[in-house]
Amino acid sequence: MVAPEIFGKVVVASVPALDPSQLIKRTVEITLYDITGDLTHVNTKLKFQIYKVDGTSAYTFVKGVELMRDYLRSLTRRKSSKIALIHNVTTKDGVNLRVTAITWTQFRCKTSQKKAVRSSMREVLESVAPQTSFDEFIRLAVFSDQEGSLAQQMLGKVKKICSIRKVEVAKVKVLSYPPYVAEELAKQAAQTSQAARA
Repeated sequence: MVAPEIFGKVVVASVPALDPSQLIKRTVEITLYDITGDLTHVNTKLKFQIYKVDGTSAYTFVKGVELMRDYLRSLTRRKSSKIALIHNVTTKDGVNLRVTAITWTQFRCKTSQKKAVRSSMREVLESVAPQTSFDEFIRLAVFSDQEGSLAQQMLGKVKKICSIRKVEVAKVKVLSYPPYVAEELAKQAAQTSQAARA
């Protein structure tokens, strides 16, 4: 099973099947650490879904990204605020995503500040998504330690509102297929119906 290009097309798992068609739409969950070998990535879960089988290689796309619950819990402290935003966005190539972003503050903040933080996080998502492809958006969401990532861009905005401890993209749920996946699945469906008619 091959990871998408943004993760260097590394082989992430072996999935047994009697027939290649049985693998289509099968999902496998692994951590980002399994791909990068970087211990700081151990809290990021990735869900890959197979959309194409070529020989012994099963090609996948990212179906979802999620931070481990224990890790999120460890960031929540008393006398500080946790501000969450769940927002739907559409990427440049027309993929619909539901993104959950969370900001943790150093101290408890006012309702007006929470509102401003939420609106700043929303602004970043709405400005980045239409300008980036699906794969690029996933990369910006997953590698939060890299410059220009979604978390870093949000941090840059919200730290002007109140003192911030951490900003994370906690979850990305893919609500529609990326164009290359939809195309491949449509092709397979056409071949299947042709074979059924033959």
